[in-house]
Amino acid sequence: MLNKDKQQIDFGYKTVKRSDKQKLVNNVFDSVANKYDLMNDLTSFGIHRLWKNNLINWLAPQKNQNLADIAGGTGDIAKKFLKAGGGYAHVYDVNKAMLNKGQIKNEGIKKIKWTIASAENIPSPEFSFERATMGFGLRNITDRIKALKEVYRILKPGGRFICLEFSHVENDIVKKLYDTWSFNFMPLIGKKVTGEKEAYSYLVESIRQFPTQPELTEMFSEVGFSRIKYRNLSSGIVALHSGWKI
Repeated sequence: MLNKDKQQIDFGYKTVKRSDKQKLVNNVFDSVANKYDLMNDLTSFGIHRLWKNNLINWLAPQKNQNLADIAGGTGDIAKKFLKAGGGYAHVYDVNKAMLNKGQIKNEGIKKIKWTIASAENIPSPEFSFERATMGFGLRNITDRIKALKEVYRILKPGGRFICLEFSHVENDIVKKLYDTWSFNFMPLIGKKVTGEKEAYSYLVESIRQFPTQPELTEMFSEVGFSRIKYRNLSSGIVALHSGWKI
């Protein structure tokens, strides 16, 4: 029987039942899906596009590589992968509203397949993909180790996974400015643009609850990844974590 701690999990700064988290996260993204891309631009001053470009540059797509973009949302990373020379992209996301928005936004791009699926249970055989990515999705997953094991499973030997996620700022001055912006302004912008202040309060809080760069590196190692490295971007506001299936 699970002890009390294992039955509970963080949902921002709140503690909820593990069985309830996915539903709560879905409610957040259902509420913001139509304005999600606009909010990314407003709250990051458009810098999220540069962060994603950094991911793609480090991934170095090739035409013989197929990508699994997990928790892929509206398909920004998949589209960039193809534009940079990748062969094919499969976007998985548990949230139907986000996937629908992505399909509308990327209508006409035939090399992207869209599937509603949890990162904890990816409906693809093992050894299916040369590359895998996850952008700003891992912190919203209930069982992160299980999700990372799934990513490892579907990669071919020699495959590579890069995760882009909000992380922990290492510079004290930048951290103070970032905290002021995040807690005081982002939820207010969210309320103004989407009508959902609480959704953006959760997203801000979930970042602070996420594992540190060294902790996430250890999680990569735990599930089997090798040659693990991470790169801080924007002083650690976000980080890229890379691992290989050797």
